[in-house]
Amino acid sequence: MSDLELSVTICSWNTSEDLRACLQSLEEAQDEARFEVIVIDNNSEDGSPDMVQQSFPWVRLFRMSTNLGFTGGHNFAIEKRAAGPVFLLNSDATVHPGAIRSMLDYVEANPKAGIVGPKVLNPDNTLQLSCRRFPNPLAALFRNTFVGKLFPKNRFTREYLMLDWTHDGPREVDWVSGCAFLAREEVIRDVGVLDPEYFMFCEDVDWCFRTWKGGYKVIYLPDAVVTHAIGRSTDKAPNRMIGRFHRSMLRFYQKNMLPEVFLPLRPLALTGAAFALGVRASLFIAQNKLDKIKRNRQK
Repeated sequence: MSDLELSVTICSWNTSEDLRACLQSLEEAQDEARFEVIVIDNNSEDGSPDMVQQSFPWVRLFRMSTNLGFTGGHNFAIEKRAAGPVFLLNSDATVHPGAIRSMLDYVEANPKAGIVGPKVLNPDNTLQLSCRRFPNPLAALFRNTFVGKLFPKNRFTREYLMLDWTHDGPREVDWVSGCAFLAREEVIRDVGVLDPEYFMFCEDVDWCFRTWKGGYKVIYLPDAVVTHAIGRSTDKAPNRMIGRFHRSMLRFYQKNMLPEVFLPLRPLALTGAAFALGVRASLFIAQNKLDKIKRNRQK
């Protein structure tokens, strides 16, 4: 490795203006640490790679001929990185002053801090719930479903989203959002990189799960702040993304939760989980189609 302190990896797919803001925020943070920025362009069609090349020539740009997805893109960048630690950052996110330095200082002072996630804000400066407990079937039943709308203050959603806490100090958490988090070099060495079986979605949950199993901690660090505009890429193909999300959830359950189920009951548990997630995905897609019909009628 070089004398760089950090490699920042960004995957971009048709988010040219968001990516510009992201890179501008990193450019303004260059006096905080010695870091490089790697952009993996997943075959964008909006001129993103040309913008990077022309406006940010100091960035290491890789133009992909196909879309590698979030996981494939970041894993490619991790392999190409020049520093030990890596900071995964969404193209629709911007770092606040001091964020990079705060995370680097924290991992240096805390050798067991394997993954560190910053406080994440929405564009209107409200808190984005970026650290959570590991998912469970009851949380999935209530989260963003009609059941949850009937019982908006149910404890399963509140526990999953960690709404019982003010998010105002460092804390060990189950997992942090992949929109922005730093992984120390030892985690990459001992735990591995993102699971390539996830194209996108749940790869962050899975990596944090494996980080805990590997003997490291996952930390939420509100001293570091990032602003994130959710879904700028995924909103371009919402129904396809819904399908991908639920397939990833099933992958996470099958890989990490199912082995804890009593062996004779595993086939039944897997079938039940697949059915429930399939129904959930179908309901979301149906709602999207109804919303689209309503919007067209109002035009």
